[in-house]
Amino acid sequence: MQPLTNAGVSPWQTAYPAKFAPVREIFKHIGRGNRLFISTGCGEPQYLVNALVNYVESDPKAFADAEIFQVWTLGVAVYTEEKFNYNFRHNSFFISDKSRDAVNAGLADYTPVFLSRVPDLLQRGQIRFDAALIQTSLPDKNGNVSLGVSVDICKAAIEHSGIVIAQWNANMPRVHGDTFINIKDINYIIRHDEPLLEYSPTVPGEIARQTGRYVAKIINDGDTIQIGYGSLPNAILENLKDKKHLGIHTELLTDGVVDLVQLGVIDNSRKTVDRGRTVASFCMGTEKTYRYIDDNPEMEFRTIEYTNDPLVISRIHNMTAVNSALQIDLTGQASVESVEGRFYSGIGGSADFMRGALLAPGGKTILTMESTARGGTVSRIIPSLPGGTGVTFNRGDIQYVVTEYGIAYLHGKNIRERAMDLIAIAHPKFRERLVEEAKKLNLVYRDQAFIHGISSEYPEYLEEYRPIKGGGKLLFRPVRINDEGLVKEFFYSLSDQSLHNRFMSSRKDMPHRIRQHFVVIDYTKELVVLATEMIDKKEQIVGVGQYAIDQSALFAEVAFAVRDDYQGRGVGSELLAYLTVQAKRKGIKGFTADVLMENHAMLRVFEKTGFDIQKKLEEGVYSLMLRFEKPSGR
Repeated sequence: MQPLTNAGVSPWQTAYPAKFAPVREIFKHIGRGNRLFISTGCGEPQYLVNALVNYVESDPKAFADAEIFQVWTLGVAVYTEEKFNYNFRHNSFFISDKSRDAVNAGLADYTPVFLSRVPDLLQRGQIRFDAALIQTSLPDKNGNVSLGVSVDICKAAIEHSGIVIAQWNANMPRVHGDTFINIKDINYIIRHDEPLLEYSPTVPGEIARQTGRYVAKIINDGDTIQIGYGSLPNAILENLKDKKHLGIHTELLTDGVVDLVQLGVIDNSRKTVDRGRTVASFCMGTEKTYRYIDDNPEMEFRTIEYTNDPLVISRIHNMTAVNSALQIDLTGQASVESVEGRFYSGIGGSADFMRGALLAPGGKTILTMESTARGGTVSRIIPSLPGGTGVTFNRGDIQYVVTEYGIAYLHGKNIRERAMDLIAIAHPKFRERLVEEAKKLNLVYRDQAFIHGISSEYPEYLEEYRPIKGGGKLLFRPVRINDEGLVKEFFYSLSDQSLHNRFMSSRKDMPHRIRQHFVVIDYTKELVVLATEMIDKKEQIVGVGQYAIDQSALFAEVAFAVRDDYQGRGVGSELLAYLTVQAKRKGIKGFTADVLMENHAMLRVFEKTGFDIQKKLEEGVYSLMLRFEKPSGR
């Protein structure tokens, strides 16, 4: 991106002298009550905006009640200050740090709308612009300039403005796509070179990094992704470096995305729409990113009504929308915009992408958030959204919710299952209260058990994959509090004989009051491990093993069961081996077990361990004692 000298502009000044009027003369074309559009984010023409403010300061009566529209304000926003109330009224389609206080103080306005629909407001005349203040690249030999880092609604604003005032800036990259306008379509031009505004990456903390690691588990090779800005998106992008053939179709392009493009992680080779091209609508990054996208045919910026159109998004196979929220309630309603009447951001394009991705073949929607806010004093997962809180995503919009404590999959789940899934990924210090509140709201079982404290926190480090006979691997992991549904399906999948072998009784049912004792456990005293496999894209249990510690004797009672169609494949042996490793780490000396005399398969599993085994047969039941280490002298 080589800046041109002022001499490079002179032919255009000769051809169109009226367009290069003095700035004060240009602003005289703005009248009382006019509506002005200013380019988005890092595309904001800083010199132009400062000149506008200076013009008003020098002549306070120059114009009154001018309404200034922006999608997102990153730079100069002094027009939101109270001293300019007579002259300006700011109206934003998305609230930023620069405008938040003014909006909540009633000194500025927020217009909630899907960004994909803003151009339609202009085309139908519901909103009109009298003037558009934009920033562009320098012209090519044909007089075409690029809107560079801010296409979004800028193209529509230009087409539906009374006058267009452009700041030509040699530092604005020339970006491919729907970014070009001709000098003939510009009424006034001010040439001023200055560095573009930059949005420096927010360095992720450990909480964001852990959340990012979980999100990376959901994103697959070949997926096309949409992602926003901030520490959480940066952490997610950091964790995608081992992926292959990712695509990008997004509203916002950031440094993190460009880093993955340069690493070859993003090559857009498997996109079903705009294959081979990274598609975005605007860019918020740093100078290195601006130089990378300059005249790069692999980077294509399109108008917001294209990038954010749910119908376009729905045509992209394996489209994965990743967005953040302020709060989510236990039924799956989430807010991006406001909390208890205070506005924080806006609908933006997140709802466009979440709904489009839901309709896409193989599409996924992922909602990310840190589990707490305000320095860990409040939970972002709450029983119900409070009054005054806007519902940005309804209960049907979200598939995955991710915090630093794990992944909750909500799609197709009933309210009780959703509530338990979300409680399981809430911050541990808030889970007990969430369970109690959920009981009061009849969202969960009224007798839902819960164990408070660190002893009930899920030990993720115990997860591991183990091979089984016949090929393939199973995930062996501790049970979670929200696994009751999986446990129910497992027990009811067992044959009567397998149930009899496991429980040594004739019972055929497994009601909630019994099931919950398998999932609500104190990990310091017992362990329930699930052997699971993804079957038809759904996690299913094929084996369950458990031990409970006898504190007085330093032995633990062990038991396990395997789904009938997986018996004979070594699942039982792997469950016992897994439990043995964990028991030894706890200092347990051995296992005890009761096994029916006719349950030859389970007896063989124990006998193959090589442990010292003592047997005692009473009334058709073997009582076994397995010592991990043989006593001396034997």
